[in-house]
Amino acid sequence: MSVVAKALALLNHFSVESPEIGLSDLCRAAKRDKATTYRHLTALQDLGFVEQNPRTKSYRIGPAVLHLADLREATVPRRSGALAPLQTLADAIGETAHVSVLSGYTLHALAFCESNLHSTRAVIDLQTLPLHATASGLCVLAFGPPELMPVATAGLAAFTSHTAATEEQLQVLVDAAATQGFAISDRGLEADIHGLAVPVFDHTGQVAGSVAVASVSSRITPARIQETKHQLVKASQDITHNWGGRVPPKVQALWDATLTSDSKKALTS
Repeated sequence: MSVVAKALALLNHFSVESPEIGLSDLCRAAKRDKATTYRHLTALQDLGFVEQNPRTKSYRIGPAVLHLADLREATVPRRSGALAPLQTLADAIGETAHVSVLSGYTLHALAFCESNLHSTRAVIDLQTLPLHATASGLCVLAFGPPELMPVATAGLAAFTSHTAATEEQLQVLVDAAATQGFAISDRGLEADIHGLAVPVFDHTGQVAGSVAVASVSSRITPARIQETKHQLVKASQDITHNWGGRVPPKVQALWDATLTSDSKKALTS
């Protein structure tokens, strides 16, 4: 990693749960020595990307990030184009709906909406989503550039006993998503969460990310999965349209075939 990349990578350690981090804690989290970490923080502070709490001396995200976030949304309006379809999806399914965007080899969490139907629900608290352990990640592996697969297989961290542990196991999940148009992660990231995702597209016609539903596993039934698939297709179509894109006919055909097959199975069961 370059010096610039190492400095900017420190920003990834801040979150809603850890809005302020002291120098020593940041050194441990980043696995770097104190002198190097302090030098990088000083550079980020000079540019306004981080600032120090004058009382605690801990670091927090600085105001320069707000300008960049506003600029990004003004020039590439992803979040605003996803919120309404997400809320509709969450309300229809009664679970947590979320959208992620693919940038390079990294899948970033963009926005989420929770349903008030249940007191227990999935919480999206990650800034980046593991490609091999989430439905969103499996989705972009299936429909995104082939260069993503080596990145995913290079770090197969075992989050649960259901996480894909080998390249072969991951390929099976990706192939299923590519065949059906829907990616499923059954307790791959968290032991009690079931994920179902479909791709979203932008004006280039390429995969821009995914829209997904994260459900509490105990509430999953074949009927709920079928309804979630229907609602996900609608959400992807709406978000893709809002992002200036169009769902490729090949992907739409996959969805139609899978939904028709599911309906036939439901009638005969």
